[in-house]
Amino acid sequence: MASHNELGKTGEDIAKQYLEASGYEVLDENWTFGKAEVDLIVYKNGIMVFVEVKTRTSVAFGQPEEFVHKAKQKQMELASAEYIALMNHQNDIRFDIIAITFEKNKNYNLNHIEDAFWPED
Repeated sequence: MASHNELGKTGEDIAKQYLEASGYEVLDENWTFGKAEVDLIVYKNGIMVFVEVKTRTSVAFGQPEEFVHKAKQKQMELASAEYIALMNHQNDIRFDIIAITFEKNKNYNLNHIEDAFWPED
């Protein structure tokens, strides 16, 4: 596995542990619909949350959350619509970003951005 894939998997594992410790129920991981993928789909207090996890080893080129571009948001919207239909979810939804930045000493910073975006029509 390429090192960037390993980093991404590590970030997703950290995000999952963080969300579970925060009271979220993990419904799915790496859920795909067509070309779209949602890293984590979680549920808490009646809200289904679609989570994009971005992990970086440096912020030299920007914060991890800055790399969730409009195209990715649109893909998440398409995937979420299919997931909502499959699960017959009737309540609220939300799109979050979990940004993780590793430091040289292997520690990391985690930033959970709730309601990070709402894809445009």
